[in-house]
Amino acid sequence: MAESGEGAAVTDEMPELSEMGDEEWCDWDEDGQSKEQVQICCLFCERLFSSAQDTFSHCKAEHQFDMTRIVYKHGLDCYGFIKLINYIRTTNPSAESFKSVLDQIPWENEKYMKPPSADDPLLQFDVDEFWDSMEEQACPPGQADVDSQARAVQLQRLRGAEKRAEEAEAAFERIMNDFEKMRQYVQDFVINADARTGTSAANTVADLREDEDSVYFSSYGHYGIHEEMLKDKVRTESYRDFMYCNPHIFKDKVILDVGCGTGILSMFAAKAGAKHVIGVDQSEIIYQAMDIVRENELDGVVTLIRGRIEDVELPVAQVDIIISEWMGYFLLFESMLDSVIHARDKYLMKGGAVYPDVCTISLVAVGDRKKHDERVAFWEDVYGFKMSCMKKAVIPEAVVEVLSPDTLISEPCVIKAIDCNTVGSLDLDFTSEFSLNITEDHECVAISGHFDILFERNCSNQVMFSTGPRSAQTHWKQTVFLLEQPIKVNKGDILQGKIVCCKNRKDPRSLMITISINNMKQTYSLQ
Repeated sequence: MAESGEGAAVTDEMPELSEMGDEEWCDWDEDGQSKEQVQICCLFCERLFSSAQDTFSHCKAEHQFDMTRIVYKHGLDCYGFIKLINYIRTTNPSAESFKSVLDQIPWENEKYMKPPSADDPLLQFDVDEFWDSMEEQACPPGQADVDSQARAVQLQRLRGAEKRAEEAEAAFERIMNDFEKMRQYVQDFVINADARTGTSAANTVADLREDEDSVYFSSYGHYGIHEEMLKDKVRTESYRDFMYCNPHIFKDKVILDVGCGTGILSMFAAKAGAKHVIGVDQSEIIYQAMDIVRENELDGVVTLIRGRIEDVELPVAQVDIIISEWMGYFLLFESMLDSVIHARDKYLMKGGAVYPDVCTISLVAVGDRKKHDERVAFWEDVYGFKMSCMKKAVIPEAVVEVLSPDTLISEPCVIKAIDCNTVGSLDLDFTSEFSLNITEDHECVAISGHFDILFERNCSNQVMFSTGPRSAQTHWKQTVFLLEQPIKVNKGDILQGKIVCCKNRKDPRSLMITISINNMKQTYSLQ
């Protein structure tokens, strides 16, 4: 009922239409048209005409410009015709100049799709009228070769259409190529931007706010990770041996332990004869470290401070020695060396030293086809289904695992050496060429990275350890970069390539690593 009531109200308000006879409609139409009579300007002079046909006839008679022949000669469709009109209106060429136009037509550019005047009546003209006119001219009554001329017109028209189709196909191919480049660019920008563009001076750990860095430090608040590090005998005993076997470096010195964790290095330093040890750590493990220090009656020597080294103020102006176990996967993951550099530049006295003092990163070729099949070829047939697109997601993820020495097929090659006493934060983003000497006939399926640590400066008893696959296993393992396509190599070959390593712009504690080898290029994330 409500709907019918509303309908009635609308009907009541609608005004009645007056009746109008046919003659009145005709009079109205003629009056309206007379008021808005079309005025078309010639293409080559200032004369005005009332129709497109009159304009074209004038152009042919006065300027020797036959639009019909131009359309026919160049096989113009509606778009080509529009471009031609806009070209003439925009550039004001002479009619004579069109006689010299052959294959390269000057109005081909897409910019001539935009008219200089939006209300140009010639743009509304149907170009098919030209083609119909040509067909009529080709078929005069009584002419012997009527059919052949008509076919010639149609053939010319088809050739013009074919040419435009080829040009459109080529343009489409260019667009698709540009689209693919843009898609790859966007993908690289989101995932791999830093490997391409590098990082700015502001892209350091010191520039992170405390709340931005909270996830990193909270991970070190869990006891499991400290247990794993303490049980890593290669790591822990190397630090102990360095300090205990070189007590002259520590005797009566002020020591700073950056990222002290449970305090094990601080206590080694105290036992080695340090006068004062200051340990700094932002994670909650610092509270257990305080208990540990007291439990071992070293609280008179060791002072522990919770906070980031970039934010805290030490109870001393300078220190003699900085020790730190800052290394991450592929050495630079987690970017803790940035914090050590900050502490060195702010607190280390002239003549002081940072330990460990020398570090190197090396690469080696891997020939484990089984591992490649398990991680890459696996996606080609998963329970009868193709999932090859997953390769694009799997390969860019660097893998941290223990490699068997038997799978190595080259000698290691050092790609980066770091002196912790002189290196700057910007030096930690690097590009390096590498050459891998192949030791056996095989397929290279991956490149593996590891690092070596040395305690050398002023040491009467130097200490070093390696995280390479031919050395004793450590919790750092090796970092493996899988290749999408294995590379066939023979003994004696030199596998050459380039590596680019830099911080992730979005997260400076993670790394973006690009490896170019054998005409292949792949960017990997370590996060």
